[in-house]
Amino acid sequence: QLQASGGGLVQAGGSLRLSCAASGRTFITFTMGWFRQVPSKEREFVAGINRSGSTSYTDSVKGRFTISRDNAKNTVYLQMNSLKPEDTAVYYCAADQRAGTVLVGTAVDYWGKGTLVTVSS
Repeated sequence: QLQASGGGLVQAGGSLRLSCAASGRTFITFTMGWFRQVPSKEREFVAGINRSGSTSYTDSVKGRFTISRDNAKNTVYLQMNSLKPEDTAVYYCAADQRAGTVLVGTAVDYWGKGTLVTVSS
């Protein structure tokens, strides 16, 4: 029900925009967000946006990433600028009906399949 896209290979300093299209139901009342995961590490919260448009970010992406949503299209976006090699990961979109602006992985209601972002140095 959540389909992420937009990943790819980019050089350090470049930009990518991830999209997460929802289907099967409306997610207007859900907090939407993005997580990322690298091998041998836990999935990490990256950004979240609630139904009112308030947002939260993990410290390492503040000022570089922007999360937004288009409720009419049932889609959430993650604009990633000034990318660094340490941003390399599989990125997952997520939806949580009870969260504020920060999503917790164990409480997520819906997960999308990941999209790989690779940032070369």
